[in-house]
This record gives sequence, structure tokens and C-alpha cells, in this order.
Amino acid sequence: MNWETRVTKILGIKYPIIQGGLAYLAYAELAASVSNAGGLGQITAMSLESPEKLREEIKKVRELTNKPFGVNFAIGQHGRPFSHFVDVAIEEKVPVVSVTGGNPTPFFEQLEGVDVKKLVLVAAKKQAQKAEKLGADAVMVVGNEGGGHLGKDEIGTFVLVPQVVDAVSIPVIASGGIGDGRGLIAALCLGAEGVEMGTRFIATKECVHASDIYKQALVAGEETDTVIIKKSLGAPARAITNSWAERILDIEKQEGGYEALKTYISGTANKNFIYNGKIEEGFAWAGQVLGLIKDVPTVAELFERMIKQAENIRENWSK
Repeated sequence: MNWETRVTKILGIKYPIIQGGLAYLAYAELAASVSNAGGLGQITAMSLESPEKLREEIKKVRELTNKPFGVNFAIGQHGRPFSHFVDVAIEEKVPVVSVTGGNPTPFFEQLEGVDVKKLVLVAAKKQAQKAEKLGADAVMVVGNEGGGHLGKDEIGTFVLVPQVVDAVSIPVIASGGIGDGRGLIAALCLGAEGVEMGTRFIATKECVHASDIYKQALVAGEETDTVIIKKSLGAPARAITNSWAERILDIEKQEGGYEALKTYISGTANKNFIYNGKIEEGFAWAGQVLGLIKDVPTVAELFERMIKQAENIRENWSK
């Protein structure tokens, strides 16, 4: 099967599969493994302590792969200043950057005239159109099934992706609810030219920063084992259901506001679960695709299985 799309050509990759930014988890080992398997691996910039730590991580990726990779910038509602991190990506001549959350305009202004491919994660048609106008090379469109931060309109991937495909001329990358070859081929049928996966890549051997307890929670979980938190803050995000997440929902019902929530939704609380396996002392992001996760393969094994499954579907169609 010919896997060439505008996304593979723009990014210089073999397969149209992109690894999500994954706060506190997307570092050199995972990014390089995804790139080596033929996709686009990414480092998460804003989870790092300093711009120099980002520089170190970029150099580490280049020691592990000679393939294209990206740096993701999550410029969220309560995010840190990001311009110095972007400076490092420019100085290190990173081939691809992506931006999630927040207003991407300052991000694009800083990158004006820089030879780098730019991706934007969106959750609505108007956001995609704005990204195209700003100069994005492609948009990643996340449906309501996804893990982590989502759109406010609660539109599923199957409806949202073709809407965005019809609304922009740049390539569209589907995200949310995708974790195997069936999701990949379905996304292409919707008009997307690639997929982005987050949750599925956490449950791989090369996602070394994720605790085994977190990975096993993804394997054991069902599609019903997630909740959307932070709606009251205007920043809805999907996490694994546990007592900590339920406490967040209770505070939101009582209209507690950010001050009442900040300890519960902090990076420390996130790391308690994902790094230390303290499942009742923190929270962990996950999409509904956890219902499709049954094991923890290597990234190479995951790619091989996805491509084989997708090609088998295509071959059956031809019959």
C-alpha cells in the first residue's frame, strides 16, 4: 500500500502517524522510537525545567535517530512563558514544531521567516481556519474521544474531521479515539492525511517515564473509565476515572473555581499518578481509546501491527 500523503511529504516521514505532545512523558526515548519506526516523534517542551533542558533533550533525540522529529509547545491557560523555549527550537534547527492550547498567534509571529514545519492542534472548524490563515502547514484535529485537553463543543472525531477537511486547504491530521490500524484507515477515509495518537503511545515500552501502574491502568481500562475534568475552567480535559478525578468534579459542581482546584489539577498531582503510580493521590490523562489497549508493545511492534491491519483492510476492500 502506498502510504504517501501530503503529511508524509511535508514532514519527511514514511507513515502518516504522529505521536502527541504528552505532558511529562514525551521525551527523547519515545520520540526517537516513533521517528525510527517511520512516524513523527515529538518532545514536550513546556514540561521541561528550562530552555537548556530542551536543548539537551533535542541533542539526545539526535543521538538516537537521524529521522525527522518535532517539538511540541503546550501554551495552555495557566502555562509558562514559552518564547525562550521556541528560541532553542529555532537555534537547534528543529524540523517540525507543534502548538497546542492557547492563542497560537505569538507562536507564529516568533517563527516568521524560520524554515520549520508548523502544526497546530485544533478542536473546532474555526480554529483550523485561523491556523491556516496564520501559516500552519497542517492541523491536527482532536475529537471529544481524545485524552488530555479537548474542545469545548464535545464533537466526536468522526464528525469533526470531515468538517475541517472541507473547511481548509492544508492537510488535516485526525486525533482522538485512534489506536490501531482500523482507526488509521478510517481517518484516511474521512479525508484526513494522517493521524496523531497520544494515549496509545503511553502504553509502549519506550515511554520510559510512565510508571508501569499507569500503563497497566490503560491496559485494564474500558472505554467508559474516563471523565472530563476542568470544564468549569473552560479547559475540558479527559482523564482516567479515580477518586482524585471525582474530587475535582465535586469541586467543579460546587463552583469552587481555579483557586479551589489548583492543587488537584497541578503538575505535581499529575506526576504523582503517571510517575509514581500513586493512583489515588493524583490524576492521569487518557482517551476513550484505552478500551482498545490490550498490551504494552514496543513502538516498532505497534507500528508493524497497525500498518499490517490497515493494509489487510485495504486489500479486503479490493476484493
